[in-house]
Amino acid sequence: MAMYVLYESSSGYALLEVHGLDEIGQNTEAVRTSVSDLSRFGRVVQLTAFHPFESALDALNQVNAVSEGVMTDELRSFLELNLPKVKEGKKPKFSLGLAEPKLGSHIFEATKIPCQSNEFVLELLRGVRQHFDRFIKDLKPGDLEKSQLGLAHSYSRAKVKFNVNRVDNMVIQAIFLLDTLDKDINSFAMRVREWYSWHFPELVKIVNDNYLYARVSKMIDDKSKLTEDHIPMLTEVLGDEDKAKEVIEAGKASMGQDLSPLDLINVQTFAQRVMDLADYRKKLYDYLVTKMSDIAPNLAALIGEMVGARLISHAGSLTNLAKCPSSTLQILGAEKALFRALKTRGNTPKYGLIFHSSFIGRASAKNKGRIARYLANKCSIASRIDCFADGATTAFGEKLREQVEERLEFYDKGVAPRKNVDVMKEVIENLQKQDEEGKEPVDASAKKSKKKKAKGEEEEEEVVAMEEDKSEKKKKKEKRKMETAEENEKSEKKKTKKSKPGGEEETDDGHSTKKKKKKSKTAE
Repeated sequence: MAMYVLYESSSGYALLEVHGLDEIGQNTEAVRTSVSDLSRFGRVVQLTAFHPFESALDALNQVNAVSEGVMTDELRSFLELNLPKVKEGKKPKFSLGLAEPKLGSHIFEATKIPCQSNEFVLELLRGVRQHFDRFIKDLKPGDLEKSQLGLAHSYSRAKVKFNVNRVDNMVIQAIFLLDTLDKDINSFAMRVREWYSWHFPELVKIVNDNYLYARVSKMIDDKSKLTEDHIPMLTEVLGDEDKAKEVIEAGKASMGQDLSPLDLINVQTFAQRVMDLADYRKKLYDYLVTKMSDIAPNLAALIGEMVGARLISHAGSLTNLAKCPSSTLQILGAEKALFRALKTRGNTPKYGLIFHSSFIGRASAKNKGRIARYLANKCSIASRIDCFADGATTAFGEKLREQVEERLEFYDKGVAPRKNVDVMKEVIENLQKQDEEGKEPVDASAKKSKKKKAKGEEEEEEVVAMEEDKSEKKKKKEKRKMETAEENEKSEKKKTKKSKPGGEEETDDGHSTKKKKKKSKTAE
């Protein structure tokens, strides 16, 4: 049975035929030893056809299709042109070796060409990759390396751009940093307490909050300088005048040792760093809240920004979380307990990261598992809406939260909750109404603008008509003036004819002629 091997290089598709399979018998070790020697390997594998890529963009598209297990039109025409034709109703007498099993299954479904991908084929492809520049004679030295480098850069750049556009990476980094800051601030604040307690040990019992303790220790500096004048400043920081007076009294009767100015400066500097970290932690939390409202608004409205961000971070991305079934999402974060229970055949955990939500804490002990399962179901729905919906809205998350509240009431009081289908229909109808209301003012404004345009056109037409009427009237007046002037001239001419002496008459041509007296001739 003949065998062909398809090799996807950076410069094009190469189809190679494997000879002597009967002698080798698909022995992986024999191929592995003969790969390094081109003279031996060249007898077994020979180039049949090569289809170069048209451009770097074409190469990138082909490689993306191969990595996704999709056969392009160019690859299909290349295989159908160079491989033996498969007759209908008969088994093919050859097979095609590939490195990607997904691509092989797609080729077999589309063209009925039998494909295989195993260790023997991979060893053959390794040899082809090693000696590929020898198989293609027209390649210049360095061309293959340049094409590989350019394709690798464009392929990795496309993948990085894809990941950058997935903004949930920012949420993952922010929640990791937030957890790290919580640990660091806690440990640093304990260090400030321990360090400053050598100087003022009574302050630890008066001020319990770490952030306030750092502020007060920086403000007090040296306890021996505490006076009644510090009460307004301490009241502003602590928010309680009684506590401020207690700090002043404790400073006067403190049992702590005195510190040198240099030591106090170091304590103050470290306390300032702890305060800066705490302030940055607040800003980072606000950033995380805004990011979650943009990326997963429904999940954040349902379970909260912190728990939702931890779920996305643990799943790896919002898409991975959306692909998880609700049973997986329920125990997400409790994998160790799950596998321990499976190993020891004990009880599996009821919840993972979703335990930090307020719903499970409010449920009774016997209903914690039930509400965790229900909450995981709603979180799965919310994550899928956020991942695959076109527009961002919190309407679904708010309604899902109401459903969880109703389920809690059902477990406590027995009040029957609404069905999920009815709730989702209500949300969709409300969103459609909002869209229609948003479109109506736009349509009304468009109609108004059209009316204004129509009115403007009518006014322009009226103005043009008025101007035309005025011009016609002017022309008529001018004609009348001309006619009257001509009549006046004619009447003046007639008067001058009558008034001329010697019997001269003025003709129409303006010439005067003398009347000849007719003499009566008498016949003699």
